[in-house]
Amino acid sequence: MRRRAFIAGLGGAAAWPLMAQAQRPPMPVIGLLGSESPDLWAARIRAFHQGLAETGFIDGQNVAIEYRWAEGHNDRLPALAADLASRQVAVIAAPGSSPAALAAKTATSTIPIVFWIGGDAVRLGLVASLNRPDGNLTGVTTLNVVLGPKRLELLHELIPTASVFALLVNPTDRANVETITRDVQAAAGILGLELHVLNASTELDFDVAFANAIQLRAGGLVIGTDAFFSGRLEQIAALATRHAVPTVYQFREFVAAGGLMSYGGNVMDAFRAVGVYTGRILKGEKPADLPVQQVTKVELYINLKTAKALGLDVSNTLLARADEVIE
Repeated sequence: MRRRAFIAGLGGAAAWPLMAQAQRPPMPVIGLLGSESPDLWAARIRAFHQGLAETGFIDGQNVAIEYRWAEGHNDRLPALAADLASRQVAVIAAPGSSPAALAAKTATSTIPIVFWIGGDAVRLGLVASLNRPDGNLTGVTTLNVVLGPKRLELLHELIPTASVFALLVNPTDRANVETITRDVQAAAGILGLELHVLNASTELDFDVAFANAIQLRAGGLVIGTDAFFSGRLEQIAALATRHAVPTVYQFREFVAAGGLMSYGGNVMDAFRAVGVYTGRILKGEKPADLPVQQVTKVELYINLKTAKALGLDVSNTLLARADEVIE
């Protein structure tokens, strides 16, 4: 009898792990709303995971992530955001574009949302103020949209003999295109330059835009801040090289891909910061209590090899101001 009781006891003990597993609460789910595709954002998603890990969350171990990708089509974002909201995820992360952040805000007023944008979060209506978001959104902003005039100024400094320049914008990014266009046009007026605004919202549009820039005899091209452009840096850099158009953008990745120059915030730091805020919210903090982080550091990168291929002489003054010169 005692042996049978012992065996029965063993059976009960063996069942404990299964019972404990059955009683374990399900992992929280993060909904990540991406304006691009996973292959184009692989490095950025790794930075987001790094931020999560800094707060103790590892994908597949104690948190799950559901991804929704717009594949470069801003018009798909509202439906994707609504789908995540209907699934009642714990947090929606919307890093990388204003249209994604605005779509998430429209989709839910209760689920916490963490964004990263390169524009003014208050002007866009994402938060009431940066210090006190006062709602279900918080996140990170970097100085990118407002730096359009400075990029034009740097390009003009590099090519002082040019009097005609072009600006490339994505007309489907309604949140930022008006601000970018207005600010860069104002800067062109101050510098005494003629500025032409070109549009691109599909990959095929890039060829047309560069052909138009050449036809207009533009001495250089400023790429407006946009997630669609950011996902196609190599294509834009290759077109700039092929058509011999000096081009400036916001991220170092553009210069590393062969682009001439970049001036803006660090995209990897921003994605990591979004991961950190997402983890803190999973631990119980509220978006309204987390001030919007303002990353004010900007970096200047110059590809000297590309400059030489374009026949441009980069002054020592400009080289000295660069955070990195790629040769």
